[in-house]
Amino acid sequence: MRWLELKVPPPVVTLIIATGMWGISPPQSVTETFQLVRIFPASPFVLLGAFCGMSALGSFIRHRTSIDPHHPAKTSCLVVTGLYRHTRNPMYLGLCLLLIGWVILLGAPVALFGPAMFVVYLTRFQIQPEERLLLERFGKDYEAYCKKVRRWL
Repeated sequence: MRWLELKVPPPVVTLIIATGMWGISPPQSVTETFQLVRIFPASPFVLLGAFCGMSALGSFIRHRTSIDPHHPAKTSCLVVTGLYRHTRNPMYLGLCLLLIGWVILLGAPVALFGPAMFVVYLTRFQIQPEERLLLERFGKDYEAYCKKVRRWL
C-alpha cells in the first residue's frame, strides 16, 4: 500500500474523517450539535488544536523550510524548537485535537473511531514516509531528535 504514502494532504484526511464521523453519529440538528453544553468541553480541544497547528506552521515559516506534506524531501532544515521540543508532529497533533473536539460537539461516542483512524492512517501513510526521508536528509541529527522527542506525545 505504499502507493498511498504522501498522497492525501493531512487537512484533507481530517475533513474526510470528520465527515465520516458526522455520518456515523446519530442524526441531530445544527442547534443540537452546537449547544453550549457541548461547546464548552469541546473548546479547549479546538483551541489547543488550532494553537498547535498555527504555532508549528509559524516555526516552519521562521526557519524558512517547506511545509509541503507531499514533498518532505524539500525540507531545508530540521525544526526542533517550539512545540517540536515536545512532539515531532504538532501540526498533525493539532488536527487530531480538532477531531476530538468534533467528537464532543457531535455528542456521539461512536465518533471516537475518527481520531483513532486519523492517528493510524497518518502514522502509516504520512509520518513514517516523512521520517524515512528526514532520516536520509538529516542523518544522525534526526536520529538523535527521534530518540529525544516522541512522534505524537
